[in-house]
Amino acid sequence: MPVNLLEDWWRAAACRNADPELFFPIAATAASGSDIRRAKQICASCPVTSPCLSYALARRQEQGIWGGLTDEERSSLDRVSRHREHDAAAYR
Repeated sequence: MPVNLLEDWWRAAACRNADPELFFPIAATAASGSDIRRAKQICASCPVTSPCLSYALARRQEQGIWGGLTDEERSSLDRVSRHREHDAAAYR
């Protein structure tokens, strides 16, 4: 059965059989740092990181590792994106 990446990307996700706690560390402390690295390694081999990240950004997922990015990394990416949109609107 072909996977529609826009709707069913999660079926092809490398993390679908992994321990969910790996992708939802309590905090970005040294203790959870190894879990974050392991989760990102899984994401690095995943064929659907882009739709996963888009899903998380569109739904403003505040926790977890999505598309290979931590919540802090996604928040930073979102701020940069909003800043660029603001700048582009100013030049219209």
